[in-house]
Amino acid sequence: QVQLVESGGGLVQAGGSLRLSCVASGSIFRTNDMPNAMGWYRQAPGQQREVVATISGYGGSANYRDSVKGRFTISRDNGKNMVYLQMNSLKPEDTAVYYCNRVTGNRDYWGQGTQVTVSA
Repeated sequence: QVQLVESGGGLVQAGGSLRLSCVASGSIFRTNDMPNAMGWYRQAPGQQREVVATISGYGGSANYRDSVKGRFTISRDNGKNMVYLQMNSLKPEDTAVYYCNRVTGNRDYWGQGTQVTVSA
């Protein structure tokens, strides 16, 4: 069963922190028993979905969009098929629905996402 379940969002004041979690089914998390690169994405109202951060299959490297560098940290637990996003120093412009998914390959399926709202 294909599954992506994101959680951890909420309403927070500017400057606050949230930790997002994502559990993925094996068919998304792995290909031929090798862990896939995974990423966090977000979509604000009226805007296109954008990549926020990505992490390599074994977690050795990560990349971030410029606007979140130094504030967000992506991590993963391959034993649990989970990906995390620690978000610190949140800003109102971080408000969006956050999703996780693989970085390459079939991304036809998306979970429901988790809403992050940052108040000024």
